[in-house]
Amino acid sequence: MQAYLAGLGTTLSLILAVGPQNAFVLRQGLLRRHVFATCAFCALSDALLIGAGVLGAGAIASRAPWFLDVMRWGGAAFLAAYGARAMRAAWRGGASMPQGAEAPGLGPTVAILAALTWLNPHVWLDTVVLIGSVAAGFGDRAGFALGAMSGSLLFFFALGYGARLLAPVFSRPAAWRVLDLGVGVVMWALACSLVLGR
Repeated sequence: MQAYLAGLGTTLSLILAVGPQNAFVLRQGLLRRHVFATCAFCALSDALLIGAGVLGAGAIASRAPWFLDVMRWGGAAFLAAYGARAMRAAWRGGASMPQGAEAPGLGPTVAILAALTWLNPHVWLDTVVLIGSVAAGFGDRAGFALGAMSGSLLFFFALGYGARLLAPVFSRPAAWRVLDLGVGVVMWALACSLVLGR
Protein backbone atom coordinates (compact mmCIF):
# COMPACT_ATOMS: atom_id res chain seq x y z
CA MET A 1 0.00 0.00 0.00
CA GLN A 2 2.87 2.38 0.75
CA ALA A 3 4.34 1.86 -2.73
CA TYR A 4 0.89 2.34 -4.32
CA LEU A 5 0.33 5.66 -2.51
CA ALA A 6 3.85 6.81 -3.37
CA GLY A 7 3.21 6.06 -7.05
CA LEU A 8 -0.15 7.83 -6.93
CA GLY A 9 1.38 10.93 -5.32
CA THR A 10 4.34 11.00 -7.70
CA THR A 11 2.14 10.95 -10.80
CA LEU A 12 -0.29 13.58 -9.48
CA SER A 13 2.56 15.91 -8.55
CA LEU A 14 4.06 15.63 -12.04
CA ILE A 15 0.86 15.73 -14.06
CA LEU A 16 -0.71 18.86 -12.53
CA ALA A 17 1.57 21.20 -14.47
CA VAL A 18 -0.08 22.85 -17.48
CA GLY A 19 1.03 21.12 -20.65
CA PRO A 20 -0.19 20.29 -24.14
CA GLN A 21 -1.99 17.14 -23.05
CA ASN A 22 -3.84 18.83 -20.22
CA ALA A 23 -4.82 21.82 -22.37
CA PHE A 24 -6.19 19.52 -25.07
CA VAL A 25 -8.14 17.41 -22.57
CA LEU A 26 -9.59 20.58 -21.03
CA ARG A 27 -10.69 21.84 -24.46
CA GLN A 28 -12.32 18.52 -25.35
CA GLY A 29 -14.09 18.49 -22.00
CA LEU A 30 -15.39 22.02 -22.50
CA LEU A 31 -16.65 21.17 -25.98
CA ARG A 32 -17.94 17.76 -24.80
CA ARG A 33 -16.41 16.07 -27.81
CA HIS A 34 -14.86 12.61 -27.62
CA VAL A 35 -14.24 13.14 -23.89
CA PHE A 36 -14.10 9.46 -22.92
CA ALA A 37 -11.80 8.55 -25.81
CA THR A 38 -9.54 11.53 -25.05
CA CYS A 39 -9.22 10.70 -21.34
CA ALA A 40 -8.81 6.99 -22.01
CA PHE A 41 -6.10 7.59 -24.60
CA CYS A 42 -4.10 9.79 -22.21
CA ALA A 43 -4.44 7.36 -19.31
CA LEU A 44 -3.55 4.34 -21.47
CA SER A 45 -0.54 6.13 -22.96
CA ASP A 46 0.69 7.05 -19.50
CA ALA A 47 0.14 3.47 -18.31
CA LEU A 48 2.26 2.11 -21.17
CA LEU A 49 5.04 4.64 -20.56
CA ILE A 50 4.98 4.16 -16.79
CA GLY A 51 5.11 0.40 -17.28
CA ALA A 52 8.08 0.79 -19.62
CA GLY A 53 9.83 3.02 -17.10
CA VAL A 54 9.27 0.62 -14.22
CA LEU A 55 10.54 -2.26 -16.37
CA GLY A 56 13.78 -0.40 -17.03
CA ALA A 57 13.30 1.52 -20.28
CA GLY A 58 14.46 4.64 -18.46
CA ALA A 59 17.96 3.19 -18.31
CA ILE A 60 17.86 2.41 -22.03
CA ALA A 61 16.69 5.94 -22.87
CA SER A 62 19.47 7.44 -20.76
CA ARG A 63 22.04 5.37 -22.70
CA ALA A 64 20.67 6.46 -26.07
CA PRO A 65 20.90 10.26 -26.10
CA TRP A 66 20.08 10.34 -29.83
CA PHE A 67 16.57 9.08 -28.98
CA LEU A 68 15.92 12.00 -26.66
CA ASP A 69 17.39 14.40 -29.23
CA VAL A 70 14.98 13.16 -31.90
CA MET A 71 12.10 13.49 -29.44
CA ARG A 72 13.27 16.95 -28.42
CA TRP A 73 13.43 18.44 -31.92
CA GLY A 74 10.31 16.68 -33.15
CA GLY A 75 8.42 17.76 -30.07
CA ALA A 76 9.63 21.36 -30.35
CA ALA A 77 8.48 21.57 -33.98
CA PHE A 78 5.07 20.15 -33.18
CA LEU A 79 4.55 22.35 -30.11
CA ALA A 80 5.55 25.45 -32.08
CA ALA A 81 3.01 24.63 -34.80
CA TYR A 82 0.29 23.84 -32.28
CA GLY A 83 1.04 27.08 -30.44
CA ALA A 84 0.76 29.02 -33.69
CA ARG A 85 -2.62 27.44 -34.31
CA ALA A 86 -3.83 28.50 -30.85
CA MET A 87 -2.46 32.03 -31.32
CA ARG A 88 -4.26 32.33 -34.65
CA ALA A 89 -7.51 31.28 -32.97
CA ALA A 90 -6.94 33.89 -30.24
CA TRP A 91 -6.20 36.59 -32.83
CA ARG A 92 -9.36 35.83 -34.79
CA GLY A 93 -11.38 35.95 -31.60
CA GLY A 94 -13.13 33.07 -29.97
CA ALA A 95 -16.68 32.16 -30.62
CA SER A 96 -18.89 31.26 -27.73
CA MET A 97 -19.27 27.63 -26.75
CA PRO A 98 -20.04 25.87 -30.06
CA GLN A 99 -23.43 24.21 -30.11
CA GLY A 100 -23.90 21.57 -32.76
CA ALA A 101 -21.03 22.92 -34.87
CA GLU A 102 -19.18 20.55 -37.14
CA ALA A 103 -16.51 18.87 -35.04
CA PRO A 104 -13.38 16.96 -36.02
CA GLY A 105 -13.99 13.24 -36.03
CA LEU A 106 -12.55 10.79 -33.57
CA GLY A 107 -9.64 9.91 -35.88
CA PRO A 108 -8.24 13.45 -36.21
CA THR A 109 -8.81 14.06 -32.50
CA VAL A 110 -6.81 10.96 -31.52
CA ALA A 111 -4.10 11.81 -34.08
CA ILE A 112 -3.58 15.26 -32.53
CA LEU A 113 -3.61 13.78 -29.05
CA ALA A 114 -1.12 11.07 -30.05
CA ALA A 115 1.29 13.72 -31.31
CA LEU A 116 0.84 15.84 -28.18
CA THR A 117 1.54 12.77 -26.05
CA TRP A 118 4.13 10.66 -27.85
CA LEU A 119 6.14 13.49 -29.44
CA ASN A 120 6.47 15.39 -26.17
CA PRO A 121 9.85 14.63 -24.53
CA HIS A 122 8.53 15.93 -21.19
CA VAL A 123 6.02 13.08 -21.15
CA TRP A 124 8.82 10.57 -21.72
CA LEU A 125 11.06 12.15 -19.12
CA ASP A 126 8.30 12.30 -16.50
CA THR A 127 6.83 8.83 -17.05
CA VAL A 128 9.66 6.65 -18.32
CA VAL A 129 12.76 8.23 -16.82
CA LEU A 130 11.62 9.97 -13.62
CA ILE A 131 8.84 7.63 -12.50
CA GLY A 132 10.95 4.65 -13.57
CA SER A 133 13.85 5.92 -11.46
CA VAL A 134 11.66 6.54 -8.41
CA ALA A 135 10.05 3.10 -8.76
CA ALA A 136 13.49 1.47 -8.64
CA GLY A 137 13.75 2.55 -5.00
CA PHE A 138 10.72 0.50 -3.97
CA GLY A 139 10.66 -3.22 -3.32
CA ASP A 140 7.07 -3.34 -4.53
CA ARG A 141 7.62 -1.85 -7.97
CA ALA A 142 4.37 -3.31 -9.28
CA GLY A 143 2.44 -1.55 -6.52
CA PHE A 144 4.22 1.71 -7.29
CA ALA A 145 3.44 1.37 -10.99
CA LEU A 146 -0.21 0.61 -10.28
CA GLY A 147 -0.44 3.69 -8.06
CA ALA A 148 1.21 5.86 -10.71
CA MET A 149 -1.17 4.56 -13.39
CA SER A 150 -4.15 5.15 -11.10
CA GLY A 151 -3.07 8.75 -10.57
CA SER A 152 -2.98 9.35 -14.31
CA LEU A 153 -6.39 7.74 -14.83
CA LEU A 154 -7.94 9.76 -12.00
CA PHE A 155 -6.46 13.05 -13.19
CA PHE A 156 -7.39 12.83 -16.86
CA PHE A 157 -10.97 11.73 -16.26
CA ALA A 158 -11.44 14.39 -13.57
CA LEU A 159 -10.08 17.05 -15.94
CA GLY A 160 -12.07 15.88 -18.97
CA TYR A 161 -15.41 15.48 -17.26
CA GLY A 162 -14.89 18.23 -14.70
CA ALA A 163 -14.28 20.78 -17.46
CA ARG A 164 -18.02 21.06 -18.07
CA LEU A 165 -18.29 22.88 -14.73
CA LEU A 166 -16.52 25.76 -16.49
CA ALA A 167 -19.03 25.80 -19.35
CA PRO A 168 -20.82 28.97 -18.09
CA VAL A 169 -17.51 30.85 -18.16
CA PHE A 170 -16.73 29.65 -21.68
CA SER A 171 -20.13 30.67 -23.01
CA ARG A 172 -18.44 34.07 -23.57
CA PRO A 173 -16.21 34.56 -26.64
CA ALA A 174 -13.59 36.43 -24.60
CA ALA A 175 -12.99 33.37 -22.41
CA TRP A 176 -12.10 31.25 -25.46
CA ARG A 177 -9.74 33.97 -26.66
CA VAL A 178 -7.96 33.98 -23.28
CA LEU A 179 -7.79 30.16 -23.26
CA ASP A 180 -6.35 30.05 -26.79
CA LEU A 181 -3.84 32.77 -25.93
CA GLY A 182 -2.78 30.90 -22.79
CA VAL A 183 -2.43 27.62 -24.68
CA GLY A 184 -0.35 29.33 -27.37
CA VAL A 185 1.98 30.90 -24.82
CA VAL A 186 2.44 27.59 -22.98
CA MET A 187 3.10 25.65 -26.22
CA TRP A 188 5.68 28.19 -27.43
CA ALA A 189 7.35 28.31 -24.01
CA LEU A 190 7.64 24.51 -23.99
CA ALA A 191 8.99 24.52 -27.55
CA CYS A 192 11.62 27.12 -26.58
CA SER A 193 12.61 25.14 -23.50
CA LEU A 194 13.12 22.04 -25.66
CA VAL A 195 15.22 23.92 -28.22
CA LEU A 196 17.33 25.50 -25.49
CA GLY A 197 17.66 22.14 -23.74
CA ARG A 198 16.17 23.31 -20.45
